Amino acid sequence: MSTATGRIIKTYNGYYYVAGDDGQLYTCKVKGRMKQKRFIMAAGDRVELEARGTEGMIREVLSRKNLLQRPLVANLDCLMAVFACGDPDPSFLLVDKLLALAEAAGIPAALVLNKKDLAPEGLVAQFQSIYEPLGYPVFPIQAREGLGLEPILEQVRGNTVAFGGPSGAGKSTLLNHLDPSLTLKTGHVSSKIGRGRHTTRFAELLPFAGGYIVDTPGFGNIDLSELQMENAAAGFREIQQRENGCRFTGCTHTHEPDCEVKAAVARGEIASSRYASYCTIRQELAEQKKRGKKS
Repeated sequence: MSTATGRIIKTYNGYYYVAGDDGQLYTCKVKGRMKQKRFIMAAGDRVELEARGTEGMIREVLSRKNLLQRPLVANLDCLMAVFACGDPDPSFLLVDKLLALAEAAGIPAALVLNKKDLAPEGLVAQFQSIYEPLGYPVFPIQAREGLGLEPILEQVRGNTVAFGGPSGAGKSTLLNHLDPSLTLKTGHVSSKIGRGRHTTRFAELLPFAGGYIVDTPGFGNIDLSELQMENAAAGFREIQQRENGCRFTGCTHTHEPDCEVKAAVARGEIASSRYASYCTIRQELAEQKKRGKKS
């Protein structure tokens, strides 16, 4: 028996499939002491295991840099939020929910605007003016024609990246243009580890451009149960940056006087769409908490 390290690329029916640093794919179970800790392991986790042939026992999960709760995936280098400029029209609220999810989890994020040829005049510029000053790159593309993809490929090369967005945004078309062999890789992994056809609720890592693409079923329709944060401000970096300027500790930035966040909105320093998303998310989180207490 030997010791190996690697990354979990899929969990299924109590088994963990680990891409070893030695190039071997290991089918693993968990050692008893790990079960006693009740430690939840995720796709993307780096692990140490005891190996015998192609089978192994995971004995330790190495330190994580981040964890996305739903879908459950660890150690992401980037979350790409993919939206169409038209057919379907983009939702600023859904954009902000996806970015809030990444922000709360400590995951760098970028915004991909597909079908830029369908964008009403000024839409792309509006997105760029709102999100790029906050540190979120905006990539306008036409995935079907393969236009504008080079900056995205450079962003994800060698990294572990999740692509999420609503149905119809063109995520699959984008991925196939970025790496035409991705479909073949998906089929290869499927036959080797028994991947169902979009039946799993769990994330899966697929080899991509020297790193991994995270296949995240059900990732497009974000609800607030997926936003693992104590308060809405945790998902908005521009609000967090100004909270100390508010008169009252614990200011909700909704009705209190002398609120620096509301003042920044009035000055045009915080986009009104972002503030509206913050208020909506804050209300939904409050309602979610009430339902949790009643159950």
